[in-house]
Amino acid sequence: QCLLSGSWRSDDGGRVVVFVLEPDGSFRGSYLPGSAAGDSQLLASPLKGMQQDTALAAQPVFSFVVHWRQRGVPGGRTTAFVGQCYVDEAGEETLHALWLLRDEVENPGQNWKATR
Repeated sequence: QCLLSGSWRSDDGGRVVVFVLEPDGSFRGSYLPGSAAGDSQLLASPLKGMQQDTALAAQPVFSFVVHWRQRGVPGGRTTAFVGQCYVDEAGEETLHALWLLRDEVENPGQNWKATR
């Protein structure tokens, strides 16, 4: 059975730490960017998410949102992650996720470049 509580490392060296996993599947934690994040000004950022009930699925789907904190920058940047937690034959847990990043822009004319 796959549970999200604990620490997870991404392919680019980033780290998701899930501090609190509630009985309803909600969780809180932080995201620490890795070397591939490309911005040394990023700080550990809070995250909130939901995990599918593990009583219904041993390999649950999950989602979480990270609201990035950046040293000296008041603007906004948010990333939404969706994925699934897998358990292999040896009992090793792995997360597979996709993400969508949204930057704050000054006006609707810049909307086209705000999402990656």
